[in-house]
Amino acid sequence: MSSAPVFPVLRHDDYFTRPSIDELVEMEAADPGYCSRVPGFVVGRVGYGQLSFPGDTDVRGMDLNEIVKFGKHCVEVYKDEDSKPPLGQGLNKAAEVTLMLDLSEIPEPGTLVEVLKRQTRKQGAWFVSFNHLSGRWKFEVDHFSRFGLVDEEEEDVVMDEVVARQPIAEVREPPANGHELELSRSLPAHLGLDPAKMQEMRMTMFSNEDGDEDMEDGFPSDQRYFSSERMNVDSPNSSALRLRSLSPLHGSSLKVGRKFGVLDRKEPQALLEYSANSSELGLSSHGILMSGQNKGFPVRMTKVDGFKLPANQTTPVTGKIYTNCVVDAALFMGKSFRVGWGPNGILVHSGSLVNRPGTGLSSVIHVEKVVCDKVVRDEKNKVKEELTDLCFSEPMDLHRKLDREYLETESDLFKLKLQKVVTSRFVLPDICRSYIDIIERQLEVSDLSLSSRVLLMHQVTVWELIRVLFSERATGTQLEPTGDEDQEGMILDKKEGSVAIDLEALPLVRRADFSNWLQDSVCHRVQGEAGSLNDARYLEHIILLLTGRQLDTAMEIAASRGDVRLAILLSQAGGSMLNRSDLAQQLDLWKANGLDFNYIEDDRVKIYELLSGNVQGALVDLSIDWKRYLGLIMWYQLSPDTSLDIIIHSYHQLLGEGKVPYPVPVYIDEGPLDESLQWSPGDRFDISFYLMLLHANQDEKFGMLKTMFSAFSSSYDPLDYHMIWHQRSILEAIGAFSSDDLHVLDLSFVYQLLCLGKCHWAIYIILHMPHLDDAPYIHEKLIREILSQYCESWSKDETQRDYIAELGVPAEWMHEALALYNEYYGDQQSALENYIRCGNWKKAHTIFMTSIAHSLFLSSKHQEIWDITSALEDHKSEIADWELGAGIYIDFFILRSSMQEESTVDDSDLLEKKNESCSTFFSRLNDSLLIWGSKLPVEARACFSKMAEELCELLMNTPGEGLAPNLYMGCFQTMLNAPVPDDHRSSYLQEAVSVFTDILCRD
Repeated sequence: MSSAPVFPVLRHDDYFTRPSIDELVEMEAADPGYCSRVPGFVVGRVGYGQLSFPGDTDVRGMDLNEIVKFGKHCVEVYKDEDSKPPLGQGLNKAAEVTLMLDLSEIPEPGTLVEVLKRQTRKQGAWFVSFNHLSGRWKFEVDHFSRFGLVDEEEEDVVMDEVVARQPIAEVREPPANGHELELSRSLPAHLGLDPAKMQEMRMTMFSNEDGDEDMEDGFPSDQRYFSSERMNVDSPNSSALRLRSLSPLHGSSLKVGRKFGVLDRKEPQALLEYSANSSELGLSSHGILMSGQNKGFPVRMTKVDGFKLPANQTTPVTGKIYTNCVVDAALFMGKSFRVGWGPNGILVHSGSLVNRPGTGLSSVIHVEKVVCDKVVRDEKNKVKEELTDLCFSEPMDLHRKLDREYLETESDLFKLKLQKVVTSRFVLPDICRSYIDIIERQLEVSDLSLSSRVLLMHQVTVWELIRVLFSERATGTQLEPTGDEDQEGMILDKKEGSVAIDLEALPLVRRADFSNWLQDSVCHRVQGEAGSLNDARYLEHIILLLTGRQLDTAMEIAASRGDVRLAILLSQAGGSMLNRSDLAQQLDLWKANGLDFNYIEDDRVKIYELLSGNVQGALVDLSIDWKRYLGLIMWYQLSPDTSLDIIIHSYHQLLGEGKVPYPVPVYIDEGPLDESLQWSPGDRFDISFYLMLLHANQDEKFGMLKTMFSAFSSSYDPLDYHMIWHQRSILEAIGAFSSDDLHVLDLSFVYQLLCLGKCHWAIYIILHMPHLDDAPYIHEKLIREILSQYCESWSKDETQRDYIAELGVPAEWMHEALALYNEYYGDQQSALENYIRCGNWKKAHTIFMTSIAHSLFLSSKHQEIWDITSALEDHKSEIADWELGAGIYIDFFILRSSMQEESTVDDSDLLEKKNESCSTFFSRLNDSLLIWGSKLPVEARACFSKMAEELCELLMNTPGEGLAPNLYMGCFQTMLNAPVPDDHRSSYLQEAVSVFTDILCRD
């Protein structure tokens, strides 16, 4: 392959790239196709600046000196508009621009930052930073043209017709033909819209805080630059000191240029023109000019009817297409609407499919549930419980039994034990066999759809491939048969006899196992295609058998037809390279000597070509799948001692050159599908090919893990991750790779489990997510969110509750979720208990005071109140207003008990002490009523009144014969200050008058 169209060209010495051109050549050789996906590509010029392109960039065949031109304080990319690629391709994509400014040539350096920010915004870019010392100016752009500082007096006009400049307030005389008047800068007039209405709409839609953006033609100037594609025009070249305007119509007039240094206006003052109908005002009528603040057109808010779909319109989540994407309502309703996912697969959407022709947008919002359990449904779309167990519970139980190591993390007062499965490559065959047993039991379930069976068989082959590629055998042991003659499905290497495996022979043993895996994987396709041939086409039948390496059958067919020589050649197929060379030389001699190939069957020549190692020549008009093509290269083209890694790399290199079939996923390769899919070659490989590449790159970092473990690499259902996660976990456990960047896979499987109500397994998955130093609390946040959102599911399942506890999840988190759940459904008593158990004393105290205490007190359940308040009292330092909250109930019981015990003692000091205690307590009751306010229901206020009544009664019944009158009156004053109803207060007052009268009479 020539390097000219692959590598970029850079001729000037002062220009540079990162990676350099030499590094790109080395990386392309090590990883074919690297130049089509260079990460973080940088191109620049020494002393002038550089461009940095985030993500992957295709730099193949680029002449960088022709595309990128750095000048003084500016940079221009794709000067020739005709050669500019579409937005997002080549270098016409988002980038960070760094320009080196010569500060000695720039006036007023003190205000330079503000100037750069303003001019950056006018170009449609985003200011990042400016270094006063080095003169380094950084900004970000969405696409490329020309950016930088140029002569401030220069004006650039890109118009269909250039018209002489007019003053901003000048109005042209009406044309003689009587057409409507148009102001040169009025875009609404060009579009056939009423400028007055457009001005009203602008004033309604754009608030004052957005007023610092320049408004031209009734639209924000920045938005005009960003939406050029929507207007079906090419983006103009921009500069910091010039404004360019493009009109969507031909014959547009010239925009008035802006000078450098003019401050932005706070309120747009764009002039609009209202062109009256000529039939009403005549030819001599002048246009009416308005500004942005004209009060002749008041702002009016009008109700706009949205688009509506017919009532019987099907939605994207109905029927069998529920996994397709839907239009985000925010895309067409702006910031006035948001759309998102709720628990259990609830989706709010607009009802319009993405890229579905003939489907319009709709503001009729649908709330539907996206089904995430298709994998457990039969061909009648009914959920089967046995499939649920086989797809989720049994694989998870198997995974749980594997050896693992733990990492304890601390979060505040709590600890979590993160888990990681570790296992040996020597026991990998047993693990794969266990997963295959589970899948085979799924195949025995009745009423499975054909597409489901295809995917299940594919999962079997994937686990067998993992065993073949990544398992290890102990050297010096005996090679045992790894299959069963009577077993359907995969029949692996069944070499009889017992041989000691030498260390040097292990690669050949793995190659043989891989060869057997390929034979078994394509066997059903070979038999299916061969079954449609008649007996007369035996040579074509032999070719098909050779694509599956079924040599015994091919020899039998040739011998049965009397074609002994061909049978002998077939018996040596894929053998020594000498035989292949002899066949190739014989074919070359025939061609050189002018042999008339019309006397030899075409299929026979193809067989000779294949046996000589010319796979491409033998398959000129024969289309086969990628696995068989890989097998042909391995069996007939490369030497028998070629290592497996070289075989895989060879196919990958040919794939990059477009010479071999693309390794499409199984649901595209074999089908049939229940759903129509939009797929094109290049999207992704089949997971089997990813596994091969992972094995071949085992000593290097594998950069395709995210794509490898996406749902579409093995299933047409983008929401099904149940088996991919297990495959990833086992491969990581044996050390095939290590990655901390597969959270999408983990969380997708978590979501799938949550939609099925398997909260305990979802938490199990989260605990297997790797620990990240930059997100140390991610596990806690996810677990607590699951416990809260799906509390109804796990709280009612004792098995799930026990399993979550066994995982080491703190019981406080579970009680916190239960407390929120109970409080939401009005079960305040249970919410209080769970808040106490989770240690949320403040919330428990609030619920106790506002919902629980008064009902218990009025029901005379004093012991329960005492138990609750005693539990809270141990943490009263963490509770605000404890003395005016639950502490009141404790002090009431204590005070009442002491007053009852001392009620028979006639002592003035004792009465005075009781009076003081009651006075203090009543004051706290009043303060508590003020603090809690409306939070306390009527029953709680009645509870406080009952406390006060009981204490007043005990105070009145205290013996006090011969005591001083002022002591009596002090007691009555205390009772009158108690929070009791008015009728009780009146009775206390009457009693006070009676006692006072009796004292006077005795005197």
